[in-house]
Amino acid sequence: MVGCCCHFSRIGLILVLPPFLKYLFLPSAVMRAPVRTAFLVYVCVSTAANHLFTEEEMHDVRQRIKGMFYHAYNSYLDNAFPYDELRPLTCDGQDTWGSFSLTLIDALDTLLVLGNQTEFQRVASLLQDTIDFDIDINASVFETNIRVVGGLLSAHLLSGRAGVQLEPGWPCSGPLLRMAEEAARKLLPAFNTPTGMPYGTINLLRGVSPTETSVTCTAGVGTFILEFATLSRLTGDSIFEDTARRALRALWKTRSDIGLVGNHIDVVSKKWVAQDAGIGAGVDSYFEYLVKGAILLQDEELLHMFDAYNRALVNYTRFDDWYLWVQMHKGTVSMPVFQSLEAFWPGLQTLLGNLDGAVRTFQNYYSVWRQFGGLPEFYSISQGYTVDKREGYPLRPELVESAMYLFKATADHTYLQLGLDALESVERIAKTPCGYASVKDLRDHQLDNRMESFFLAETIKYLYLLFDPDHFLHGGGTESWVEGGEDGQCVLSSGGYIFNTEAHPLDPAALHCCSHHSRERQELRDILLGLSRPAKEHGGHSEESRPHTPSGSIAVKAGERKTPPLSCPVQPFSARLAVMGQVFADNM
Repeated sequence: MVGCCCHFSRIGLILVLPPFLKYLFLPSAVMRAPVRTAFLVYVCVSTAANHLFTEEEMHDVRQRIKGMFYHAYNSYLDNAFPYDELRPLTCDGQDTWGSFSLTLIDALDTLLVLGNQTEFQRVASLLQDTIDFDIDINASVFETNIRVVGGLLSAHLLSGRAGVQLEPGWPCSGPLLRMAEEAARKLLPAFNTPTGMPYGTINLLRGVSPTETSVTCTAGVGTFILEFATLSRLTGDSIFEDTARRALRALWKTRSDIGLVGNHIDVVSKKWVAQDAGIGAGVDSYFEYLVKGAILLQDEELLHMFDAYNRALVNYTRFDDWYLWVQMHKGTVSMPVFQSLEAFWPGLQTLLGNLDGAVRTFQNYYSVWRQFGGLPEFYSISQGYTVDKREGYPLRPELVESAMYLFKATADHTYLQLGLDALESVERIAKTPCGYASVKDLRDHQLDNRMESFFLAETIKYLYLLFDPDHFLHGGGTESWVEGGEDGQCVLSSGGYIFNTEAHPLDPAALHCCSHHSRERQELRDILLGLSRPAKEHGGHSEESRPHTPSGSIAVKAGERKTPPLSCPVQPFSARLAVMGQVFADNM
């Protein structure tokens, strides 16, 4: 059984200043930024902690967040659909990661999170009629997985509470599940390498190009287990989970003698091309998926991998609750910078129960936000300022994501104030008549003509959930349960949702329901074949009479008739427990 994050203490935000004090004894050019950063943390935390939000105030903030969402969403529909993304300065659209109407897929589950069942139903139907994955388009394997496959899986699993007409046997079948499966199958040829680690790009019609580079980032290898394992356990086809696990195990074997992995690897030769080790861009979601995969799948192997990495990261990359970049073989500092993508780390530490470290690291990161009104892509810790040509802020969600987890764990209203500050900062800096624009330069707040789909999928969603602690995604009690499986015998939506790295929630109960249902069907098939097989004098079996285990999906295709239903076993209530993002079974 995965043993992380069973209990949280209801503690306040802890302000820890002493680590910064040693900079007082360094040359003044080096000390100024950290001391200023510490002062900013002290000021913002002391001010924010004084205010306790009432229910009415939290409701008002949620309404403001909804307003933000619909301003951006309606602008996309009016000006950019069916392109992937909105260009908010010119009020038109562009294809970026493929040609999937990506913003619509990414925003679909956010519609339901905000309570809009009608639009969810309309868009789910629209996507089924318009999206085609048999297209001659080069697509990112990583981005297609987290945004398209993850978005469709999440919407499929949430359909039970969206008023959608469900197929018999849902969540083990359904049109959105079939779409997710089709998209994932388009990605599988990318994993046909000597190592099992995937190429970074694939043509959805022609497969991997003969000229495709074999170098990809670490996250591009290790960020598939959530979506692929969910697909396997919902459809009964193990190829997806097996493929993701093979890639994870191959990557695990490439770590250095001091336990670190680099930033870019050759997936054919297994040689590290970029040897900077850290928790930011190019690596981040690999560590995230080891933790969340361990929780979603109750998998000790994945947790063991993360624990080993975490020890190495603490030993070699953590300095005063910042995480620097180091050389993966020597542990020497290569880049003393903070990257905005690293802001997910306090949330991940909170899931693991390391609240003390999560709080202190969050304080460091939020001090950067206060300095600029957003997180620059790169921030020099020693200089206390942005890094040249990395001054942008594309409205990323990671700091708000960590605030959501920390508020859930501590009930400290400091994090609500930080969320409100973030909302007002985005409104003030990034809002345009046609949506919200990425910030090209945080120093002077120049805007870029792009609104990434993750703004609606992640940033808005995490902001809303931060201010809605009773939302069903947080685990709202028995009134939030949904029936599913054959004859409605599975209890779904009972808590423990796991968010993929694009903030698409996955329900562990659905995986349990369908995987048990699949095994039950296979066992019955084996029994029936055994009863009908003629006995041999020598007690053996002919080649023709061996049971055939289908390798294809058990997800019912449109127009097909299901086989006679079997009951989907559900754990008795005494054996099922959802606590702070985890689902425990007493047979683990």
